[in-house]
Amino acid sequence: MVPQAAQEEATRLREELREHEYRYYVLDQPTISDAQYDGMMRQLQALEDAHPALRTADSPTQRVGGQPRSGMQTAPHSSAMLSLDNALNEAELRSFHSRVNELLGAAPFQYVAELKLDGLSLALRYRDGKLDVAITRGNGQQGEVVTENARTIGSIPLRAHLPSPGGALPPDFEVRGEVVMPRPAFERLNEQRDAEGLPLFANPRNAAAGALRVLDPAITASRRLDFYAYFLLVDGAPAFDSQWQCLEALATLGFKVNPQRRRCAGLPELLSAIQEWEALRPTLPYEIDGVVAKVDSRAQQDALGWTAKAPRWAIAFKYAASQAETLLERITVQVGRTGALTPVANLKPVVVGGVTVSRATLHNMDEIERLGIAAGDTVLVERSGDVIPKVVRVLALGDPREVFTMPTACPVCQGHVVREPGEVAYRCVNASCPAKLRESLLHFASRSVMDIDGLGEAIVDQLLHTALVRDVSDLYSLRVDQLEALERMGAKSAQNLVAQIEKSKQQPMPRVISSLGIRFVGERTAQFLAAAFPSMDALMAASEEDLQRAEEIGPKVARSIRDYLDDPHNRALVDRLRAAGLQFTFDAPPPKAMLEGVAGKTFVLTGTLPTMTRDDAKARIEEAGGKVTGSVSKKTDYVVAGDEAGSKLDKARTLGVPVLDEAGLLALLEGDAT
Repeated sequence: MVPQAAQEEATRLREELREHEYRYYVLDQPTISDAQYDGMMRQLQALEDAHPALRTADSPTQRVGGQPRSGMQTAPHSSAMLSLDNALNEAELRSFHSRVNELLGAAPFQYVAELKLDGLSLALRYRDGKLDVAITRGNGQQGEVVTENARTIGSIPLRAHLPSPGGALPPDFEVRGEVVMPRPAFERLNEQRDAEGLPLFANPRNAAAGALRVLDPAITASRRLDFYAYFLLVDGAPAFDSQWQCLEALATLGFKVNPQRRRCAGLPELLSAIQEWEALRPTLPYEIDGVVAKVDSRAQQDALGWTAKAPRWAIAFKYAASQAETLLERITVQVGRTGALTPVANLKPVVVGGVTVSRATLHNMDEIERLGIAAGDTVLVERSGDVIPKVVRVLALGDPREVFTMPTACPVCQGHVVREPGEVAYRCVNASCPAKLRESLLHFASRSVMDIDGLGEAIVDQLLHTALVRDVSDLYSLRVDQLEALERMGAKSAQNLVAQIEKSKQQPMPRVISSLGIRFVGERTAQFLAAAFPSMDALMAASEEDLQRAEEIGPKVARSIRDYLDDPHNRALVDRLRAAGLQFTFDAPPPKAMLEGVAGKTFVLTGTLPTMTRDDAKARIEEAGGKVTGSVSKKTDYVVAGDEAGSKLDKARTLGVPVLDEAGLLALLEGDAT
């Protein structure tokens, strides 16, 4: 039994800490010092450690990062998270306004204007007023579950300030908003990465997205993210009769709502807000790239409706990109995760849109030739979308000027650089190139490839930082004692990871082919290659002509495979994987009888099946001659729906596509369907 005094003290501390969090993160009006706050937090932590029954999911102590997760889960949205149409100038905004006016039959209406924050959209589901699930926007229909990471963001209430105004809101609701990285936090992060010799983030939006999606919540907690709410939903629909009411209710519930919001009676007032806020941009603590205008009335929103991609009742007015002129001092090359070589303009530092810019992308060699640019030229630079710097044009030729040519060897690893006919990009084809290695390792370990559970971003980063891994084959020589020495890696975790790596040696040859990261060769193509060349030796010896005889392998893919296998670095990697004991031969399973109800049919999988994973279901359908696709259309023959099936199920019903549960699918696969 927990003593009554301890229960009361824990309740008091939790309530006071929540209030101070609200004042600090949401109102920006702290009433105690950081030291006082930390002292109260330590008291609560000590109480919960002494009496674990006191620890609750919404306790302020639970904002700290927990144990790293083994991988990302996905979940469907309650309703689609659509994108917005853009207005790039006043004329396009006026056109939008005219359409709204016409569709509403000249009925009076007003807009709610809000800043368009440049961050990552996030949906927060609350159950009984407590944060239950957090989901990224993803593809708009379903996103990644990032609940533990979201808990670390101070401006996201773990418990809302219920009841709502007038008690109009039920305790189960959803809040949508934008996760941003404030400019000061972004600058500190890049300063730290620069000091550690790590690549810098291009902009706060990318940094915020990366921080929210990492597998280790402790990393998210260290990034100082912020959250601004802008939608309040119940059962996937707006909770109030107007957008303005939603914003006011969100603020009352304890969410951070941007103070730069305004109701506008017509287009002149909307234009005035847009002009006023543009002048504020350099002083704001976060990045914006425009203003969002929404018709305020929910009834009028419903009347206006939606297109397939965006609501007709909202528009994003995008500010013009900021520009400045400066000197192009030299052109260097950056190697990306796919091996693409991107030329980069190194500029004399110049302030563009309130931010000092010293580097800008030149995209590719074709762009350099189009611009007619060379080191020594005076150029015009803009921040496209007010975030990504790029060179617009040459203003004056330099004297002297240094003409750039793309290197024939990778500047990072000296590997072979190729440019395929008809493509603009030059690429390093060395799979062990350090610039490509991080992404190669994550791809190698992913569930659909070698399925190494526990080998996520945080561990991969440490393996690279400590130089324990120089290419994917080094994974198979890792020892438990080496892994134990890594940060946040105990003996049990190290043993589990080594066991998972060892287990991956049993993955069939198609997965080994997919793991190599050959351009254009994914899971399906790897299956066709293994079927046509049932040993790695046969595949490596195959000519382009031989490769094109395999199912679905055309000239472009065949050329990519040969480029990869002809590179000596890659051949050496294949030899090391052979020595590690991976499966280099393939016995294709005997084809099942082509069932009349499956062969040639198109299936779509949605939701969570009771006993089968989606990968299992997909494999069984394809073995029986069926095809699995990702979207529902009139050409879909069956939708297989499990628990929490989302919009795909709704669309299937609308189109009249037959829907199967797992039992129905199994009956079809066994030929027992009636």
